[in-house]
Amino acid sequence: MPRVAEARDAAEPTSAEQRARFGRILDAAASLATEKELERVQMHEVAKMAGVAIGTLYRYFPSKTHLFVAVMVDQIDQMSDRMAQRTNPDATPQEAVYEALVRATRALRRRPLLATAMIQSTSTAKATSIPDVAKIDHRFREVLYRAAGLEYVTERDATLVRVLEQAWFGIIQSSLNGRISVPDAESDLRVACELLLAGLSNASPANASPANSSPANAGPALSV
Repeated sequence: MPRVAEARDAAEPTSAEQRARFGRILDAAASLATEKELERVQMHEVAKMAGVAIGTLYRYFPSKTHLFVAVMVDQIDQMSDRMAQRTNPDATPQEAVYEALVRATRALRRRPLLATAMIQSTSTAKATSIPDVAKIDHRFREVLYRAAGLEYVTERDATLVRVLEQAWFGIIQSSLNGRISVPDAESDLRVACELLLAGLSNASPANASPANSSPANAGPALSV
């Protein structure tokens, strides 16, 4: 497992030059992790490929875990528009979210070593020492809210999407580890969406359970 070498805040790029350098580091890390397992990716290799000094790399990313959590944030940002785009405008919220998650799953499986590196880093990261891990949850859930067509997100909606996100991480990990087949992973994901999202505030009455779809149980709205 990657080790968090130092408990300190990572530097944030502020200038255009720094943001470009930051982006090159993320691209280099993703490229190296596409070809080799996380344990074999060396920070000095990342710095060399990105064309930055090793001290600069560590200023932005105090550990390999910091680095690959940031890589996952970047990957989610790159996938977000494609994930949230509905291929079927008549799809139910459950079907639309399922489509978004299948697109994300297939994108990750195209580069399984990188996917494993990101998920492994994210699963070991603590939000108190690596703030970017909270960005993963926030941005990923926003994508799912958009895919579901939720203009206003209730407390109940947020809970259901959070549980689905956790289920998806487990499904993709099992798929990457070879514990379940790709068809089984997508089948499990469909079941998870159908069961967990039946209570969304905008779910169709035919799919939503009365106890969860009534206004009394919806809870206060959250800003998306």
